[in-house]
Amino acid sequence: MANFIDEFNLRGAAEDNSSSSNAEGLIGEVENGEKQAHFYGTDDWGEPEELYPLWLDSWFYQDKNAVSGNWNFNDFVLDVPTPTFQEENEKLMKISAEGSLDDAPKQAISHPFSFASLGLLSDDDSRFKRFTVENQRNFIIDIEKEPKKVGSRKLSPEQVLRIAGARFIQSSQKIDDLSMMGQPYLSKEIQLAQDLLASAEKVANRQFDVATKLLNLFDQPSFKDGTPVERVVYYFAEALREKIERETGKPSSQELKASVLSDIEDAMTTLDSTALAVQQRMPFVQVAEFTAIQAILENVAGKHRIHIIDFAIRSGVQWTALMQDLSVRYECPVQLLKITAVGTASKQKMEKTGERLMSFAGTVNLPFSFKVIMVEDMLELNDGLFELDSEEANVVYLSFILRTMIACPNRLQTLMKVVKTIKPCVVVLNEVEANLNSVTFVNRFIEAVFFFGLLFDCLEACMSSNDAERINLESTYFSQGIRNIIASEGCDRTIRLVSIDVWRSFFSRFLMEEMEFSASSLYQVSLVLKEFACGASITLHKNGKCLILGWKGTPVQSISLWKF
Repeated sequence: MANFIDEFNLRGAAEDNSSSSNAEGLIGEVENGEKQAHFYGTDDWGEPEELYPLWLDSWFYQDKNAVSGNWNFNDFVLDVPTPTFQEENEKLMKISAEGSLDDAPKQAISHPFSFASLGLLSDDDSRFKRFTVENQRNFIIDIEKEPKKVGSRKLSPEQVLRIAGARFIQSSQKIDDLSMMGQPYLSKEIQLAQDLLASAEKVANRQFDVATKLLNLFDQPSFKDGTPVERVVYYFAEALREKIERETGKPSSQELKASVLSDIEDAMTTLDSTALAVQQRMPFVQVAEFTAIQAILENVAGKHRIHIIDFAIRSGVQWTALMQDLSVRYECPVQLLKITAVGTASKQKMEKTGERLMSFAGTVNLPFSFKVIMVEDMLELNDGLFELDSEEANVVYLSFILRTMIACPNRLQTLMKVVKTIKPCVVVLNEVEANLNSVTFVNRFIEAVFFFGLLFDCLEACMSSNDAERINLESTYFSQGIRNIIASEGCDRTIRLVSIDVWRSFFSRFLMEEMEFSASSLYQVSLVLKEFACGASITLHKNGKCLILGWKGTPVQSISLWKF
């Protein structure tokens, strides 16, 4: 079994290689001559436009002209060079000299303080070669040079995790002279994060008794409504306990499988106060939905009959803005807007969504129809279920739905074959921009703890600490997602996240072409961000033709447009 510290170092190496991407900002272009990743087997169709850490088991590439046969998301290989310590140390020194962590150019370096600069990969004996104490001391000193960061305000969860990772590596060497020099606030949160990493390492090494004792340190109910770091630690500790139970044969895997993704999707279909809070107060949701609506409006301009096929309609609130815009399109009046919702569960709630949309259409005087297509399994989906009309402009909306089928690739393939026969004028893909599909537990854990740390940090900026909707969001959606990612393996691990580069490779199999967002769409998105108090922390960048939404420079969500 790979050592936990090795995986921490591998993550840092991958992230720093990702800094060589040619991501394009919304204003101006960024050019660099850094090395590109090489996708084995892709010589015949070109290199990817951006290097992004996918881990070594994210995708399996086959001939892009073949849309049948077996394939797997878990076997993709990247040839990524690992940076030397000298390169990493120079980068750290440069960032330290030019400004604080917050001042670093985050569009180019999402995680500038790499754990790769604190340790080397293991040798054949699984023992570790280490950098000198002096190099590690310099890392801590660089952080301590910023008294305003550690004194007058809190470090972000991401920064706490970086420092905790450094200290975790140091602790394995029994280095005693690298303390945080009496920072009480830092000591508490960094120690919590460090103990969480130690617990995960014990779980990875199947030292469950020791791991359980460590996890008992986090059994504090106050952590659930504490600081973002405390909340992250609480929910990840909960997930590690569940993993120990599963590994020791205590729970039923069938019960766990049934309790995760279906619960989340069912809850999202209900227009409750938590769902509304997410819609109204989380900037990612509104920015993504506004971008999608604007792109749809542009692609159906001049069409009198429009058919939206939504494979994850949930509450349906996103379509009210589209309906309102179409109702005042006087130059080309809409004769009919038809929405078809496709699902495998929650039929009654989807019908309730249709009733709400029908009522809203009446208030804006828009000709409207709504239909629900229910299948027991996506493998049963076929184009005969849709009421297609050659006079209609078809639009396919895929919002956070493809990721739910990664564990069962045949369902993905079936869905995409049907989408192709629908002949949409545009396919809108809205997905989480993360890499949480590794078959290796330690890889997933490290990626997940950083990713959810970022989400908890965003919630802290968007909602008050004791907000009832925030607590419900974390304890329902985030908690179940973390538990499934960390505690489940194989087919039971239904929540899997991959990056836009992986989806590009997948769509290439169906000869799909990525489309550009218009300049007006991108400009109007920036206007939406101004409506949020935390809008300044949202970053917008283009990865090729895809729009990437980030939090303080780290990718969170991707929005892309496609056609056949």
